[in-house]
Amino acid sequence: MFRRLASPQGWIHAAIGAAVWWPAGGFGLVAACFVGRTAVRPATFVVATVLVLAAVGFSGTTRRISVALANALLGTDLPAATKRGGWSARARSSGWLLVHAVGGGILATIAVYATIAGVLIPLLWISGGGHDVFDYFGLHISVQGGIAGIWTVPVGLAHVALVLAAGAGYVTLLRRRAPALLGPGAAERMAAVAEHADRLAHRNRLARELHDSIGHTLTASTIQAAVASNLIDSDPAAARRAMDGIEEASRTALEDLDHVLGVLRDGAAPTREPHRTLADVPALAARVRHAGTPVDVTMTGETAAVPATVSREAYRIVQEGVTNAMRHPGPVTVLVDAGPDRLEITVTNPLPAEATTSDRPGGRGLAGIAERVHVLRGEVTAGPVDDGRYWRLAAWLPVRSAP
Repeated sequence: MFRRLASPQGWIHAAIGAAVWWPAGGFGLVAACFVGRTAVRPATFVVATVLVLAAVGFSGTTRRISVALANALLGTDLPAATKRGGWSARARSSGWLLVHAVGGGILATIAVYATIAGVLIPLLWISGGGHDVFDYFGLHISVQGGIAGIWTVPVGLAHVALVLAAGAGYVTLLRRRAPALLGPGAAERMAAVAEHADRLAHRNRLARELHDSIGHTLTASTIQAAVASNLIDSDPAAARRAMDGIEEASRTALEDLDHVLGVLRDGAAPTREPHRTLADVPALAARVRHAGTPVDVTMTGETAAVPATVSREAYRIVQEGVTNAMRHPGPVTVLVDAGPDRLEITVTNPLPAEATTSDRPGGRGLAGIAERVHVLRGEVTAGPVDDGRYWRLAAWLPVRSAP
């Protein structure tokens, strides 16, 4: 409370409200002067003043300025005003401007009169008293000199306390009303929640893309680097091909990384957005073979007719499945069957004889596959088959009902 009393920000906010009140009040006075009947002039003044303030408060610019002033001078923490509030937000802004202007005008009036009275009454006693009787809000007051007029000191202090209390009450009232009048309405909150959910979903998708792309590149590059190291003396040409494979895989990963960083960086757009689809699966298999892992790819059905969204996600599923399989020696078998209603993907690779449950491929990558399949309303299974001799990743995605 003491900080509110001592802080000048609340008084600045009130002064701004009073500055808004006086022009509107002047318009109300002019309107009242055109009314012939004296009895209705006060009502005309009030109605005209309120209409002016309400009209000004209906502006979106007024709402944005009011939010900024409340946050800066009243210590509120309101989100920036948006254009989604509609008429409800504009009506609440008008209500806020009325409270701000009327409250500021009342506080300014109290401050001026109470300060003058709080200083003038003790000065009359200090100057010797004995002055003529004067009216003070209907009271006839006479200040006497000497001990008889010492009461003017606590009265003056009471006026100062009244000003401080009025300022604190003004700040408290407006701080409490600000969220209801300037805060986001139901439509704005729902839109903000939807936007937040979209951002999270987009970032999760980017995280999956980055994991799949970089994870595949690192796995392939590690294998190719080992091949190059073993063959650099005995077969320099094969070692050179392995190094070329590392370069090509790294370049592909950099494209994906550029896309992700471009999206995450504020104000920057990606130079190129990679949209690899099932048509790129043969090229993926060629890179994996180049790394030293045999891959047999069989694609049946009209894969080119698969919707773009499903095709992109299917490519990532194949990529992650092959990447996991590359961690174990042995050939990898990829089957992609595009039917009229569903797309089926199977990635199979042999498991070492000493492999245990904890040695199963995947991890975060399998979780990413499950997320992709869930979004497209498909199903996925992964685990050892044939008495633990093989690992199989099987997924199917609906084609016609894909979002």
